[in-house]
Amino acid sequence: MPYKERDIDKLYYTIGEVADLFKVNTSLIRFWEKEFDIIKPKKNSKGNRLFTKEDIDNFYIIFHLVKERGFTLEGAKKKMKENKQDTIQDIEVIKSLQKIKSFLLELKDNLPD
Repeated sequence: MPYKERDIDKLYYTIGEVADLFKVNTSLIRFWEKEFDIIKPKKNSKGNRLFTKEDIDNFYIIFHLVKERGFTLEGAKKKMKENKQDTIQDIEVIKSLQKIKSFLLELKDNLPD
């Protein structure tokens, strides 16, 4: 069986890493942290925020609702409170479709002329 390299998840991510992941400013990450009580970063002795994988998953949901679907902050809070699971399923479908699209585009690029 061929060796398959595993993706290694970190335990904690800095605010800069989270901002880079979503291509937003760190100020937006701090703002969302204040607005959404499901985001609870740890803080080290210097006071730097350390986000967990669960925090990042919640940021994905917030980002999807606010930036991609156009929800207001209040609308996103309400949607997460009432029907978070549906939103998670929507995001998973979108991620799967994006992977399929990337795969198909790669196949297309490798076709002989």
